[in-house]
Formats: sequence, structure tokens, C-alpha cells
Amino acid sequence: MDWVTCAHSAACKGIARQPYGYCLAHLQPEELAETLGAMIPGRLLDLRGTLIDGDLLGRVVEATNGRPGRTRLERATFTGDVRLSGVTFTGDVSLDGARFERLASFFGARFEGNVSLAGASFARELSFHGVRVRGHLSLDRAVMARDALFSQAVFGHGLSCERARFDGYATFDDASLGDGASFRGARFGRTLSFRKVTGGAGFDAAHFAADAYLSATGRFSASRARADGTLDVVVGDCQVNLRRMEVAGGTTIRLTDSQADLEGAVLRGPSTVTGRGRSTLTSLRHVDAADLALFGLDLSGCRFAGLTRPAAVRVRNCTFALTPRGVRVSLRWPMLRWFSRRSALADEHTMRGWDPPPDGQFAGQFAGPSGPDGFSAPDGLAALYAGLRDHVDDHGTSADFAFAAMEMQRQATHRWWLSVSWLLWGYGMRLGRAAAWFGLLVALTVGALFWTSTSHADPRADPPAVHR
Repeated sequence: MDWVTCAHSAACKGIARQPYGYCLAHLQPEELAETLGAMIPGRLLDLRGTLIDGDLLGRVVEATNGRPGRTRLERATFTGDVRLSGVTFTGDVSLDGARFERLASFFGARFEGNVSLAGASFARELSFHGVRVRGHLSLDRAVMARDALFSQAVFGHGLSCERARFDGYATFDDASLGDGASFRGARFGRTLSFRKVTGGAGFDAAHFAADAYLSATGRFSASRARADGTLDVVVGDCQVNLRRMEVAGGTTIRLTDSQADLEGAVLRGPSTVTGRGRSTLTSLRHVDAADLALFGLDLSGCRFAGLTRPAAVRVRNCTFALTPRGVRVSLRWPMLRWFSRRSALADEHTMRGWDPPPDGQFAGQFAGPSGPDGFSAPDGLAALYAGLRDHVDDHGTSADFAFAAMEMQRQATHRWWLSVSWLLWGYGMRLGRAAAWFGLLVALTVGALFWTSTSHADPRADPPAVHR
């Protein structure tokens, strides 16, 4: 304790009121009346470690005219219902380590400064519904044994609930998070409703023991998070980090003008990622998904290397990167090559050393099954193309992936017959190339026949004239 404690007993940790030497809870009636009468609205209110019942709390609120200033309630214990509707705290409020044995309702309260409830415990319901906090609210390491309501609350400089425990139902619907909210390492024992929230949110390493419905704007992160039930994420105009997330139930991710990264995620249930507007997926590296559907996304910069089950990915109405077009000269065989435009994975661009797609977003290194510098190897890309080709809705893209699978296999094995197949008829998928070779062969044959017939024909001399 960094304060002089009450002389009533060694068990009482309440701050002593001078000159009596006792805390507010153990003052004599006339001493209590005198102490309360000396309280001034807007001035410091110090009740650290004090045992506060409902009657005493009401008298303190009345004495400060519902407008206490800087408020210190660290390690205070509230034995009765806490109802602070209409109270305005004009200074910072500290409730670190406080205990609430019954209802804790801050509904309708206003906080002009910062609020700290770090390490506080709530045995019953907690309500911050509609509360306005001009500063920052901290609930780090707090324990909420029952329902926690934060809907329609406004946090001017954000909210922190790192390593907090929500054992009951928790709702933050329609809350405004200001500078954002952090739930790093938090645990949610029952359903979490985080819908229509304004501001960024981070749930890194959080544990959702039940269903979770999440939303955010600007920034959203749930890397290394674990969800035992359904996970539903809705974001707009947002950078989304879902790396190494693990979900046991179904997963639904809806992006609007957003960019998401799912690298290393484990999705055991049916999963869907849907994009609207300008929405991109930047990485599916090392993703293990039993059933993953991608709809309406820009995949031109998406990294697929290490995707565990390509055949479990269904692609609908998505765009991929395009290969460069034209003739290129190389020191390797064949030295002269021509490229036609086709759909391709961004990993192939990197492997071949092509410039990245103009619309693709490459963040960090590409890592593949083998290959130097963490880049995708041809054999890994061949497996990716072969697994994805049958689950792409666009027939042209599917055909391009089939061609790319053979091309990567040729690059990996260097078998001569694959090179001949590529050169003559494009693995049976470039009929124009075969027609061109056939036309060239016909032209050469006709030319050879014509040259042979004209150069080796017997000369026919005119018969000699007969003179009579």
C-alpha cells in the first residue's frame, strides 16, 4: 500500500481520513458527516482500499453533487449495487484492483479524463452501455464473471482489454472506439458481439470459447487468435491481419474495400472470404483449410506457396495476376521464347523474376516448399496449379492453370519430352501453336518439292531443223 491504512483493523486497507485515522467506512456518524461535508465538486476524491456499500456510495455522490474530480478508488470493494447514472467525473478515474460484488452499472455516466479498471473484478453484471469516455479506458487483466455490456459506448482515445477475461456474454455493438481497441490475450467464455463498431480493433492471441461476431474499420487484427466456435468478421476500408488464426467452427470473412492476410491460418470448418469493392487477399501461405471459398476478391498479389490443401479451395469471380506478353531472350534453353497473356499466381511472377503485377501487393518474402531465398519452387507451384484448376469458376482461368501446371512441371523436371510438347503444341492446350507448326511444315514441304522439281528436271532441247 502506498497510503496510510485504516486503524480499525489490520484487515482494513481503506485510506485513513485525517485527523481521525479511520477510513470512510469506519468513521463515527458525526465524523462521516463532517468528512462528507468537506467534499467539494470537481476536487480530488480519494477512497483507496475502502469498503463501500450502496448507502455510502450514494452519500459520496450526493456530497460531490455528482461531479467528483480526480477519483482514486484503487483496491476499493463495492459490496452493494453500483449505479452511477448521471454522474460526471471531471478528472481521471482509477479503479485498479477494485472489487465489485454486485451489479456495476456506469450507464449514463460521463468521464472527462482517462479511466483505469486494470485488474478489477466484477462478480455480477457490468454495464458501460452508452457511456462516454473522453480519454482512454483500460480493463487490462480485469475479470468479468457475468455479462458485460459496452454497446453504444464512446471511447475518445480507445479501449484496452489486454488479458481480460469475459466469462459471460459480451457486447460492444455500435461502440465508437476512437484510437482503437486492444484485446490482446483476452478470453471470451460466451458469445461476443462486436458488430457495427467504428474504429480499429486487435484480438491478437485472444481465445473465443464460443461464437464471435467481429467488425472494425481502419485496422483489424486477430493473429494467433483461437476460436472454438463460429467466427464472423465484417470489415470496411480496413487492413486485416489474420495470420496463424485457428478456428474450429465455420469462418465467414466479409471485406469491403479492404485487404486481408490469412498466412498460416488453420480453418477446420467451412470457411468463406467474400470481397466487395476493392478487396484483396494478400496471402494464403501455409493455410490449412478443410473447405475454403473465395468470392469477388483480387488475388493478383496473393501468395499461395505452402497452401496445404489446394483442392479444398473454391474460387468464384476472382481476378489473378497476368503473365507478361511478348518475346524474351534468355541464356537458358530455349534462348528465344514468346509469351502469351494468361492468368497466373503471384508466386510464379516471383519465381521467374518478372515484375510484380501492377495491382498486386507484395508484403515480405515469398516462402515455398523448397527453393532458394524462401521463394516458391516449380514443383510446389505445379501442385498448386493442379489443385486449383478444377475449382476455379472461369473456364479460361482454369485452362491457364492447367497450362501453368505443365509448365511448372517442365521447369522442375527438365524432361525433354515436356519441352518438345511445350514447343510443338503447348501441352495440347495451344492449338494455334500446333497449327502454326503444321503450316510451317506444309510450307517447307511444298517449297522443297518445288525446288526439287525445278532443279533436277531433264532439259528438253528443240528438234533440229530439216532443210530440203
